[in-house]
Amino acid sequence: MTADSTESLHPVQGLPRVVRHITGHDAEGKSVFLVTDSGDHYRGLVNKAAVVNNLYSTHQHPVDLNAGADIKYARKNEVRYPAVQVNQWKQWDLILTMILQPGMSVKNGTVCRMIDFAPNGVLPMHRVQSLDYAVVIEGVFKLMLDSGEEKIIQRGDVTIQRSPSHEWVNITGDGLLPGRVLFVMLDTRDAQVAGNKFNESLGVFDRDYAGLNGHETAVRVPIIRPNDYYESEF
Repeated sequence: MTADSTESLHPVQGLPRVVRHITGHDAEGKSVFLVTDSGDHYRGLVNKAAVVNNLYSTHQHPVDLNAGADIKYARKNEVRYPAVQVNQWKQWDLILTMILQPGMSVKNGTVCRMIDFAPNGVLPMHRVQSLDYAVVIEGVFKLMLDSGEEKIIQRGDVTIQRSPSHEWVNITGDGLLPGRVLFVMLDTRDAQVAGNKFNESLGVFDRDYAGLNGHETAVRVPIIRPNDYYESEF
């Protein structure tokens, strides 16, 4: 978070830049704006089918606002790409060490994220232990469930996702235009599904979230190259 900074490269063309405002209090107890930014919290997902923008996250309930404890936690849990130069085969190569937090959901916490979809972008079938409030901001989407049921979700529609196995498909402009969905994700207690203990299934998201808090059992890929996330068809 950089106070009063609106400098950021948005990786999806055709969608307006997301500006984030965070409020707080001054020494006199008056409400003030602490941060206005576009942030450096973007990251590509699923072979660049979408870009996730982690706007804020918390890790406890009720949330502790004292001394900016929540802001400090959220700050640590934005996407980062620390650059490191390494000499490999006598050529300098830029390698980015991936520090990606939070996971899809946060234990005992929440995540607020905006996901921008490329034209015809798909977030393949997956299931996360969370309660999600999904609001379509721009575009038209097909939301598919593992039962075979599906719905067309349009701008302004709200979906309450109670840990479903689901897939989002951007069909905006017959799949020719980008789309945007806001997700607010809340952690849930262990659940029973069809009489069996709930099983989280990340599918192809293992590559993006493996090893993070809540997804420790998956194999994490710690090193990525710039082309993985910065060269895109957007």
